[in-house]
Amino acid sequence: MSEWTWGFEPPDRGDHLPAGVLAEIERLADELASMGGEAAAAGVPTARGRVLRDLPLAGGRGFFTFMPVEHRREIVVVSVTLWS
Repeated sequence: MSEWTWGFEPPDRGDHLPAGVLAEIERLADELASMGGEAAAAGVPTARGRVLRDLPLAGGRGFFTFMPVEHRREIVVVSVTLWS
C-alpha cells in the first residue's frame, strides 16, 4: 500500500470542473497515488519537461497534467484541459 497522496495545485483548480470530470480525475489520481513513485512512468511526457505527464480524460475530450513529487510523496495535478 502506497503512502502517497494527491492534490490540485492550486488547491481550488478542481472547483469549477463538471462533476463527472472531477470524479474521473479523482479516480485516476487515486490510482496514480497508489502507484507511488512508479507514477513517473504513467501517462505521456509533456513537451514542457520530463517531470510533467499528461493523462487522457473524459473519453478523449481532454487531459490533465500531473507531476509526481517524490520528496512530498504526492501526485500534483497542475492543469486540466477540456475541449467542447
